[in-house]
Amino acid sequence: MGASPSIFLHGLTVWDTGERIDLALGPHRTAPTGSAPCLDESGALGKAWMHALDAGEDIHVDCSGLTLAPGLCDPHVHFRDPGQTQKESMLSGCAAAASGGYTNVLIMPNTLPALDGAAVKPGDQGAQEVTDAGFETSIDYLQHYAEVIGETLPVRYCLCVAASMGREGLQASDIGAWKRFLRGQGASGASGVAEGPDSHPVIAISDDGAAIADGILSEVAEHALLAGIPIVDHCEHHESGVINEGEISRRLNVPGIPSSTELTIVDRDIELARRTGQHVHLQHVSTAAAFEAIRRAKREGLPVTCETAPHYLALCDEDVLEHGTLAKMNPPLRSAADRQATIEAVCDGTVDMIATDHAPHTIAEKQLPLSEAPNGIIGLESAYGVCHSVLVDGGFIDDRRLIELMAVAPAGLMGVPSVDITAMLSDPSLGKQLRLLDLRGRDDADAIDMSILAPDEQWTIDPGNFHSKARNTPFGSWKVTGRPIATVISSSLAFSRIPQGMLIDDGQGA
Repeated sequence: MGASPSIFLHGLTVWDTGERIDLALGPHRTAPTGSAPCLDESGALGKAWMHALDAGEDIHVDCSGLTLAPGLCDPHVHFRDPGQTQKESMLSGCAAAASGGYTNVLIMPNTLPALDGAAVKPGDQGAQEVTDAGFETSIDYLQHYAEVIGETLPVRYCLCVAASMGREGLQASDIGAWKRFLRGQGASGASGVAEGPDSHPVIAISDDGAAIADGILSEVAEHALLAGIPIVDHCEHHESGVINEGEISRRLNVPGIPSSTELTIVDRDIELARRTGQHVHLQHVSTAAAFEAIRRAKREGLPVTCETAPHYLALCDEDVLEHGTLAKMNPPLRSAADRQATIEAVCDGTVDMIATDHAPHTIAEKQLPLSEAPNGIIGLESAYGVCHSVLVDGGFIDDRRLIELMAVAPAGLMGVPSVDITAMLSDPSLGKQLRLLDLRGRDDADAIDMSILAPDEQWTIDPGNFHSKARNTPFGSWKVTGRPIATVISSSLAFSRIPQGMLIDDGQGA
């Protein structure tokens, strides 16, 4: 026992080998809820944690049946900070990510003011938040957010710069204004723990939620090539429409959005990759025709990758009848046939990764009529359960493939380390049977992020217990299988919903 107690997790199953191991974690990380790890909604475990931690006692947990995996990564989130913190702040968004098992997220540029590298203009929405904190740009503000609020956030994050000034699609953003925010331009190192330019670098360019405008696309590609970052494009464009064009839009008597609005941008962006060699990552792909175009591009060897989102795997436009505006998003939920094509694209490898497109809105906004309510739903805290239930329980893929889609592949896109647990276990000193992987005091401890998952746990999604400020999800009351149990950042526990009954009172291994 001592002033810095450790946490021992016994009997974890390694995600890709099936080996059972014990894991020793260092002292807990400070989290937004106070000095303890960010805890589950019940708070029941908090008393047990704090009693042991205050006494300087080590904590032992029986983790039989739980999976140890690289940290989940989400390459597509909207945290609304600065400018719309009534929907989501960095604090609440990062807490939601930790609750969902995520260790790293990529923040899209549609903040207010936008993440375009330009100095904010007095009087613009959100500008005062930036200037009151002592910064000139929204990127500066987010890079130093934890320093500004005096809190340690429970997950890491990277930033996506806006492709156009103010995301208005008229003038390409000035690379001279934002290149200093690229990875490698700062002095703090790339671990993501300490504050500084390399902690939360710009690692991609996009105008999401809108496709990059035709008139600036070539210039944006030049900037991306010079910066060495991917274009992550909102591959869909329409001037009018509310939901997917089809029987449901006609029944509801609202303008429809044809599936061709996605294919047009996908074809355009594939041609850009062919012409320039620029890596293009296509966001939230949702239609059979678009997936077929991406398959052809990949067979050609073009630098094209894509993602889809849990809602396109689990829902179709028929679900708008039940969920109304909670099923309104952009791209819209497509036909049942497109949903099946999305699942098939996951199975055959056309889909490289799964992203949530976490898009918080207020209850009042989502209570507007279907034609007026904003697009988007939240997804960080339900994504693993929804995807596991649809894809793994549905017999389409196995648990290992799901972790590749939600952790390994998005980490590669974001240029962040994905922990190779098997490589760490190759140390012969660890022994041959139930081995202890000790993360305490390792030279690389600051770069070790992991998710602890319960693939067989059945639970009911309750938005009322979300750590996000928002509640706009169609998955409320869904019974799903698969739940994140704990999130490890820098070799320490950053989030836990480990049940009280899993604690081992006598301090012995399971």
